[in-house]
Amino acid sequence: MADLSFPVLKNDRLLRAARGENVDKVPVWIMRQAGRYLPEFRELRSKFDFFTICQTPELACEVTLQPIQRFTDLDAAIIFSDILVIPQALGMVVEMKPSVGPVLPQPLVKPEDISKLSYPVNVQEKLGYVMKAITLTRHKLDGRVPLIGFSGAPWTLMGYMIEGGGSKTMSKAKHWLYEYPEKSKELLSILTKVVADYLVEQGKAGAQLLQVFESSAEYLGPELFKQFALPYIREISELVKKGLGEKKVPMTIFAKGAHYALESLANSGYEVVGIDWTVDPREARKKVGQNITLQGNLDPCALYSDEKTLTNLSNDMLNSFGKQNYIANLGHGIYPDVEPDKVGVFLKTIHSF
Repeated sequence: MADLSFPVLKNDRLLRAARGENVDKVPVWIMRQAGRYLPEFRELRSKFDFFTICQTPELACEVTLQPIQRFTDLDAAIIFSDILVIPQALGMVVEMKPSVGPVLPQPLVKPEDISKLSYPVNVQEKLGYVMKAITLTRHKLDGRVPLIGFSGAPWTLMGYMIEGGGSKTMSKAKHWLYEYPEKSKELLSILTKVVADYLVEQGKAGAQLLQVFESSAEYLGPELFKQFALPYIREISELVKKGLGEKKVPMTIFAKGAHYALESLANSGYEVVGIDWTVDPREARKKVGQNITLQGNLDPCALYSDEKTLTNLSNDMLNSFGKQNYIANLGHGIYPDVEPDKVGVFLKTIHSF
């Protein structure tokens, strides 16, 4: 593995917490912290297409650094990218439409459509721009905080690829699970391999923690999750750890809405389990045990509160989780109309605990 001679890390709070080591303060970062709520991002976005930013390492690096430059209390940067670069790498068209979000104009309709995917995928060739952005950002961070890499999980990606975008029911994708279970598993296996290769390359490129987003877990009940999500989540962890060998990179699994599967997630090979805002932190700790680090889980809408209420809500969350084996975050990504000053209040409250 190449020696990329990165600057010495000055703040390893996040990595210590992920490994279950003691920390002086609770580490904190925010899902989607580089994005639309920041005026500096909106200014850049007015000049460039969303995926142009993702695919241009210098621009992705600039956006990744924006929240780090604005907020002194952040304990991590997360590379600016999107989970749907995986379907793109498989040959699918993905467009980011204003006020709509991601659109896949030619979704998978029947199981035979799996054969249209460009597979196997040379991840370095198709997604090398992400790795270049990671390496560049590690250098530009100058050791200030660790850099997180990420990917969507197979079921979540499958959902977008079949639904053709976001969905309130995931009924088309779930239709596949019920009518074409074996073909669904074939597609999930393809995605698992690509995701694992992608995360390994991110780790080699300099990502210091890797997060897997199973953002659509809430559409599955316990049985479907057990069949069509959990095995692939586990396999990704195994493949990534094997692929990175002695390069130990902690991993986080965030399965939004999977309150019914916390025990299973705690035993799926990840050092950190993220939870959404619907989960009671004390109940989550009982289910995952003492050796897993928890991440979360303030309701993103709490950032609309006045400063005093936000401070109280943040402190309530901190008291529920405790200081150790914990990474503070929101229970899902920050919304685009949140005032940046509220983020500052949230971050300062965490570090004052």
